[in-house]
Amino acid sequence: MAQTPTDPTPGQADRLAAQVLIVEDEPDHADVMAEALRKPGHVCTIVTDVPGALEELRGGAFDVIVTDLRMPNSGGDNGVAPDGADAGLVVLRNAKDLQPEAETIMVTAHGDATTARNAFKEGVYDFIEKPLELVVFRELVNRAAETVLLRHQTSGDASGELVQHDGFEGIVAGSEPMRKILSTVRTVAASTIPVLVTGESGTGKELIAQSVHRLSTRASKRFVAFNCAGQSESLLEDQLFGHERGAFTGAEKAREGVFEYADGGTLFLDEIGDMPLTMQAKLLRVLETGEVVRLGSNDAKKVDVRFVSATNRDLQAAVKDGTFREDLYFRIKGSQVHLPPLRERREDIPRIVRHAISRFAQEMNAQAVPGITDAALLRLTSHDWPGNVRQLLNVVQNMVVMALGDGEGATLDVRHIPDEIVSETSDADAGDVPASAGAGSLAGSSLEQLEKRAIRETLKLTGGNREKAAKMLGIGERTLYRKLKEYGLR
Repeated sequence: MAQTPTDPTPGQADRLAAQVLIVEDEPDHADVMAEALRKPGHVCTIVTDVPGALEELRGGAFDVIVTDLRMPNSGGDNGVAPDGADAGLVVLRNAKDLQPEAETIMVTAHGDATTARNAFKEGVYDFIEKPLELVVFRELVNRAAETVLLRHQTSGDASGELVQHDGFEGIVAGSEPMRKILSTVRTVAASTIPVLVTGESGTGKELIAQSVHRLSTRASKRFVAFNCAGQSESLLEDQLFGHERGAFTGAEKAREGVFEYADGGTLFLDEIGDMPLTMQAKLLRVLETGEVVRLGSNDAKKVDVRFVSATNRDLQAAVKDGTFREDLYFRIKGSQVHLPPLRERREDIPRIVRHAISRFAQEMNAQAVPGITDAALLRLTSHDWPGNVRQLLNVVQNMVVMALGDGEGATLDVRHIPDEIVSETSDADAGDVPASAGAGSLAGSSLEQLEKRAIRETLKLTGGNREKAAKMLGIGERTLYRKLKEYGLR
């Protein structure tokens, strides 16, 4: 599709696209600022008073906040002086509490230098005087957006991916939920507390466990992974704790279990929720004493392991119904990391797809990495992926194989998507991105808030391209344009 003059140039949206909140009591002035920022692909939300700003700061997610310093006091207990002189500072202070990752830019009138200096003391990114020079204003917002992106990408590249760097090998993530998760992983890795990783099957729980190990002081020692699912009690005990020679028929020589094998390193027990109750008691003893007793032996052996476990079950519910020991649950849940399903962080899907295409093309010794059409990417982004990242990677691998079968230089297209995926996503709702995409809990949100969030996140996903956003949302461009005006989005 040919670009319109206001479309972001190729690569620009990936580099700069940001969520911007504009707090300005003059609507015409706010519209001019928003239009200037839309050109490089930013998604702008406009509010005209402090209460509106506070509502957006509580319910939205922003990268850059642009606020006028002085606005008429619009009522309510918002801490603004009667003449509205401190309106911008109120927005700034609340932004620091509610949107700590965002940068704030203050718009001031000539002669507000003293107040501007005070704003710097409170953490404002920069300020700009009226009347605005739009080119200078846009560049200032771009720099603020880049500062936020770089802060988010301290372990990734310029596309917002956190992959193959700083202990997060194999993890591709740019969404806010995943950034928070990786920040938590980095924090807990330095300690020795047990970590419980929860989430649906295929969300990447073992990758998180590996990252905990690589970022810990045990990184030079072994990382040992063991799956507890489908194991009989006797086999499970043997695998975990080992046995002595003659402990049972066929035990011709002694063998150490995974606890001993991982001594000094990290032991990852996957699907711990499937462990039989009697084995749970034995595991609890080992975790409490740091000692294992091999089958056929009376001697305890000291072991020193960092313990990480994972499950796709609700262990709290399992505790209530008596299928999981409460004391073991509290023992393994030193720190819990919950991985959201892929359908709740759809903005990561394009990143994962492009990374996977490159990876599989290299594995197949392709002369060049194939591209992917917008239609195919929208179709993949729209799918719910019950198998999560694992399922998505399998599909992309199949698509790469089929595309390369068409010859070098081929591009992945809808025709390369497996039939079962295509059949589950009709043309009518292709690319439909629900409001939960990339968001946290939506319980208690109004339908208007959900719709606004869906539009805002979809515009960000498409780099501000309205045609693509309308297609993904399953509405017409005119309807989208009307809702943009209705919700103060630009």
